[in-house]
Amino acid sequence: MLVFWETTQACALACRHCRAEAMPEAGPGELTTQEGTQLVNALGHFGPRPPVLVLTGGDAMRRSDLLKLVAAARQAGLPVALAPSVTADLSTEMLVQLRNLGVVSISISLDGATASTHEGIRGAHGHFSQTVAALRQLRVFGFTVQVNTAVMRANVDELAGIAAIVKDVGAASWEVFFLVKVGRGRDQGELSPDENEDVAHFLYEASCYGFAVRAVEGPWCRRVAAWRSELAADVDPAEVFGLGSLYREQSRRLIELLGPAEGASQSGTAGTRDGKGIFFIAHDGSAFPAGFLPVRLGNVKDENPVVIYRQHPLLQAIRRADFTGRCGRCEFRDACGGSRARAWATSGDPLAEDPGCGYVPA
Repeated sequence: MLVFWETTQACALACRHCRAEAMPEAGPGELTTQEGTQLVNALGHFGPRPPVLVLTGGDAMRRSDLLKLVAAARQAGLPVALAPSVTADLSTEMLVQLRNLGVVSISISLDGATASTHEGIRGAHGHFSQTVAALRQLRVFGFTVQVNTAVMRANVDELAGIAAIVKDVGAASWEVFFLVKVGRGRDQGELSPDENEDVAHFLYEASCYGFAVRAVEGPWCRRVAAWRSELAADVDPAEVFGLGSLYREQSRRLIELLGPAEGASQSGTAGTRDGKGIFFIAHDGSAFPAGFLPVRLGNVKDENPVVIYRQHPLLQAIRRADFTGRCGRCEFRDACGGSRARAWATSGDPLAEDPGCGYVPA
């Protein structure tokens, strides 16, 4: 289970697709150090296997009390991961202190294989080279590194190139987020269902190059992984599944850059989704099924987050897979279940079918 805590809205970047609609300074109502400590202590009582706490933002590095919060979370028995922005705040001194506190995993966003694409999305000149350098530095300090990529129309043609960078910097995993029109992402280009299917097949192949691949708000990748795992090696997936030019070009480019696949797929198959193994807490303590599903469930300032997660009717419905439309009658509704965030963003109903998936169940 993953609990994401948006520790702050403050961030030095102004990314075009930012879910948090981050700003240079912290917004009102941000959890205090004391409230943050109470939160992590409560999360420590989830059960014998505590959730992984992912500190995100905005940029968690903008919190002056970040080290105190990490220490409190570790004392509460929580594994801690960070998802910072690449700025001057991600300093060598800070990395040393985080490592000493027991932080093992850090994820960094890379949204293009070229400087022009990545920096066009991130809104910061010189940020591409800084990001690649940061990824390498994290490995030197012994962190497990994850590369995060938001896939959208602006960068979908560079996915193979990004995969090559993931491999080159020695990242353990690549997490690919299929854009949902929330936050500033409302103004960006979502892919069509056919393009999503092409990307899912490409990601399955990318996961055969020594790093894990996980999809966020693209759970249909698990359906594709199940199909591909049963496909004979000498069969053309494009012919069998009717895939398009996007898949063909990125698959060809992947082999061109990295050579033939090295081994078995490391495609994520855990049946988690928004509200099922995923829980999000905003900067002001508001609780949501996920960061991209802004349906407020309560507030951890005056409610126990464990109780909210276990007892809220919407989350219980999500975990039962009580969906309507195609998602409700799909044989993959538990393993996949569709993006609840995209369902909400499109229809206003978090239990509706996911329009980003083109699969029609029998």
